[in-house]
Order: sequence, then structure tokens, then C-alpha cells
Amino acid sequence: MADECFGVPRLAAVYDPLDPDRRDLDAYLRIAKELGARSVLDIGCGTGVFALLLADRGIEVVGVDPAEASLEVARDKPGGERVRWIHGDATALPPLRADLATMTGNVAQAIVDPLVWRETLRCARAALRPGGHLVFETRDPARRAWQEWNREASYGVTEVPGVGAVENWVEVIDVSGPLVTFRSTYVFATDGEVLTSDSTLRFRERHEIETELVAQGFVIEDVRDAPDRPGREFVFLARRREVGR
Repeated sequence: MADECFGVPRLAAVYDPLDPDRRDLDAYLRIAKELGARSVLDIGCGTGVFALLLADRGIEVVGVDPAEASLEVARDKPGGERVRWIHGDATALPPLRADLATMTGNVAQAIVDPLVWRETLRCARAALRPGGHLVFETRDPARRAWQEWNREASYGVTEVPGVGAVENWVEVIDVSGPLVTFRSTYVFATDGEVLTSDSTLRFRERHEIETELVAQGFVIEDVRDAPDRPGREFVFLARRREVGR
């Protein structure tokens, strides 16, 4: 089930304006170019920012996401017709042969159930052509990023065209082992409506991710630093392993 910030239409409509700096996607664009990817499966595509950047470069893109409200935002964007949008998750994909599968942003960490994570990796592999690649990022739990998620550090007011001013902040509400739950609050100035969205992320250790990737049929080619968050995130680049290799 999608979090409210992705699945509630009023929140999905302001998601991009409230998070306009997507320089984190530059590294993924470079990887797609490095690999010569001509077809990409974007798992957890959300409002379609990355999928549309790829489509602008002539790449064939399939974007899948469980939040219909976010997909509606994506479809309505300029160029939205060039992407194949699928409502669902990686476990319900049609037959594909993509060169590259991606999970940008918090997508990998948002898959908190170990069984669903395992199935996501398995299905991502199945959607890749022989020799295809998977790339995703995840925060290094040793850096304890959630300690900075509080109202004081995150509070802001954004003037959204056609919507008006929106106040927004995040606060951690629970830390249970590798699971961190935080609440995003939105206040719409036009009518005073207050909406909240609770999200949970799983902070996996590097060795856990590497073990699961290998178990689900991948060869790990590289583990990189995230250029936009140096020393804070791992970027995994894995290749589909063929049977007998």
C-alpha cells in the first residue's frame, strides 16, 4: 500500500513542488548512459520525474508504482504519453526485457518486508534481459540519518502554483531496530486543511543487501558513493547472473 504522500491526490499533486531539487537523479542518468541502456524499468516511479528524464533522452521506459494518484500526476506531465505507466509493483509486471532496472530515492528502503524485498529483487531480475543491470541506492545505517528528521530542520513554506502556500515538515515517530517511521505534515493555507503521511523505511546493512542480491541471481559489479550525499548512501550496481555462471 502506498503512503498517503503518494496515494492521496491532494498530496501527490504537491509532491514535486515540495521536493524540487532532484540532482540525486543525475547519477542514475550517468549510469544509464554508461551502460548504454535503451530500455529502463523504473520501479517505484512515483510522479515520473526520472522516467520522463529518461524518455527525453530517447530511452524506452516502463514506470511502475502502487500509487495511482502519483501515476495520474506522471501521466499528465509533458511527454507523459511516451512512458508506459503500470499501476502496481515489481511483482505484477508483464513480460519485459529491460536493459536496466532502477529504484531511485527511498524506493528500496520503503520495501520494508523482507519477503517482499526478496520478491522485488527476483522480479526485477526476471524483467531484465540477459546481462541487464539493476541499480538502486540505500542509506548507510551507520550514519543514522533519521536523527536529523525533525520539525526544526525540515520546516518550510512553499508557494505552489494553483494551490497556494503549503507548510510542510517531518518528524520521526518511531525507531524499532532497522525500521524508522516518520510523519510528514502538510498544512494548506487556502482552506487550513492539515494532512499527514506516515512512512517507514528499513535501514539495511551493506552485507545484508549484498547477500540478498547474490541469492536472487545477481552479480554485484560495484557499490558506489552517492554523489549528492557523499559518505551517507550506498549505490548498488548489479548485473543479472545467468544460470551456470
